[in-house]
Amino acid sequence: MADEIDPEIAALIGGIEEYSPKSAPKKSSSLMSSAEPSFEALFGGMSVDGGVKQQGEFSIDLSKSAFERVLDFEQDPPNKFFEDPQYYQKALSNEGEEASRFHETLKKFLQATDPKDRGVYRQQVVVTFWNLIGRMMPKVIASRPIVPKQLLVRYGLALPTMLPAEKREIVGRIIYEKKRKDPVYYIDEWLRNIAIGNIPPSSTDEVRAAQNDDRTRFAALLNKASGKRDTAEALLKARADERSTLEQSLRDRLDLLCQHTSMPGFLHVPAPYTDSQKKIMGEMTEIFRKLSSLDKELISAADAFDLAAREVDSLRDKMGALGEENAAANLQVMAQELDTVRQMTKMCIGRQGNHFPLLAKEYFHLNLREIATRENIIEELAWLESIDQQVYCRPYKNTLNRIEPFVVLLPCYGDTGICWEPFDRFNRHTSRSRLAIPMYPRKLRIALVSAVADMRWQAAKEKASHYWMQEGLTGQYYQWFLGQKLKGDVKSYFIEDYITWVTKESDGIQKLDKNVRAMFWRLIPFQQDVKDRLRDRSFAYQELYQRDLNKAMSDGY
Repeated sequence: MADEIDPEIAALIGGIEEYSPKSAPKKSSSLMSSAEPSFEALFGGMSVDGGVKQQGEFSIDLSKSAFERVLDFEQDPPNKFFEDPQYYQKALSNEGEEASRFHETLKKFLQATDPKDRGVYRQQVVVTFWNLIGRMMPKVIASRPIVPKQLLVRYGLALPTMLPAEKREIVGRIIYEKKRKDPVYYIDEWLRNIAIGNIPPSSTDEVRAAQNDDRTRFAALLNKASGKRDTAEALLKARADERSTLEQSLRDRLDLLCQHTSMPGFLHVPAPYTDSQKKIMGEMTEIFRKLSSLDKELISAADAFDLAAREVDSLRDKMGALGEENAAANLQVMAQELDTVRQMTKMCIGRQGNHFPLLAKEYFHLNLREIATRENIIEELAWLESIDQQVYCRPYKNTLNRIEPFVVLLPCYGDTGICWEPFDRFNRHTSRSRLAIPMYPRKLRIALVSAVADMRWQAAKEKASHYWMQEGLTGQYYQWFLGQKLKGDVKSYFIEDYITWVTKESDGIQKLDKNVRAMFWRLIPFQQDVKDRLRDRSFAYQELYQRDLNKAMSDGY
C-alpha cells in the first residue's frame, strides 16, 4: 500500500518494528528538537555548500574552541643526535667559504683568553653564523634534511662540546618530529613552509616579490579569497544559528499566547488576552522584524560565500597549472623570510640583550620545561586562554572568530616575545597573527604573554585605525596614559599592565591602577570561572562583578 513504509527505513528512523502512519503518535516540537542531531554532528566535516572541508594543518578551523591537551612533553628515550662524533663536520660540510669563516671565528672565540679579544670574536661569530645559515637553508628545508644542519638552525647548537653532557641530554629530550596540527613551528619548519607556499611570507617594509613570480602572487590572492570564503561561511552559520534561536523564542511565546483560561461566567469561552500576553504580541512583532532582517543577511552571506568559493577554486586551478617547476621551493621568498626572522630575533633579544647565536654553557641554564619547546608553548597558550576569555578571538559583524596564532620559535636568549603581524593585510578577518618567541628566555610564561599583549594592542589599534587614540581598547588606555602624565612608549606600558593582569590580578593580587583594572575587566574579560573566584576576594572585584550583573539585567530590556 502507498501508506506503508519499508521496514529497513522504519528501523533506521526509530527502531520501530511495526509502523503505521495513521496510528503513529505525533511528537511534540520540543521532543523533535531534542532528538534532531545538530548540523555539526551530521556535517561537521563538510562545508556549508556540501563540499568536504580542508581541515589540514594550515586551514583555519573556526569550530575549534580550545587547544588539545598536551600529553607528552619530552622525547623518551632522548635523541642521540649530539653523541655523533661527526656532528660538527656534517653540519658544516659542503657550505663553502661561509663554513670556513664560521669555523675560524668560532675557534678564535673559544681559544681567546683576553676579554677584549673574546668580545671581538664573539661579534664575528654572530655575523658569520647568519651568513652560514643563509647558505645552508636550502639543504635544511629539503624533504630529507641533513639532521645536523637542521638542528644547528633549529636549536643553535653547532658544537656539542660547548654544552656539558647533562645539558646536551636536555636538548636531546625535545620532541623532534611535529606530531600535532597546532600552528607552532621551529625556525626550520617555518622557513620550509614559507618556501613551498603552505604559509604566506611575512609582511615587511621591503618591496614585495616581483610581479612575474606567479606562484607567490597567486598564493597571496588565494589567501585573500580563502579568508573571504571562511568569513562568509562563519557568518552564514552564525546567522543561521541566530535565526534558529529567534524561531525557538517565537515558538515559546506563541505557546504562552495560546494558553487561555475560561472567561468568568461563560462556559467554554476562552478569556481575553492578559496584559502579559499583549506584551508578548509586541515582542513577537519585534522578533518578526529581526527574522526578516536576518533572512536578508543570510541571503547576502550565501551569495558572498558562493562568489568567494568560486574564486578559491579558480585560483587553485591556476596554481595547479603552473607545473612542477614553479611548484618547487621558492628560495628567493625563503631568503627574504630568513631576513625577517633575523629582525624578529633582534627584537626579541633587544639592544642590551645577549645576541650570541649558539648554545653555550655560559648562557644556557634552563631545564626542559623552561625552554620554549612546541609542547611547552601550546601548554602556555592553553593556560592563557583559561584566563583571558577572548585572547585568540577576532570580532567580525557581531561574531567572534577564534583564530589560533602562528608561533615561530627562535633559537636565541631573548626574554621578550613579539607580535610581528596581528593579521594578514590581505585577510583581516580569518588570517592568523604571527608571534615570535625566544626559545631560551629567563621566564617562558612572561615571554609568551608579552607577545600576546603585543598582538592584542596591535589588533585593537588596527581596528580603531586613525582613531586609535580615542576609540576602543587603545583609545581608552591612551587617554588614561595621558591623564597620568606618563612618559615613554604607551604600548610598553600596556604590555606590562597586561602581564600583570593575567599573572597577578587573575589570582586576586591587586597591582594595577583601579581605572586600568576596570578597563581590562570590561575590554579584556577574564573567563567566568575566574570572575566567580575573584568576586569574594575583595571589594574591588566584587564591585566590578556587580557591574556585570547590572549590565546583563539591563540588556534584557
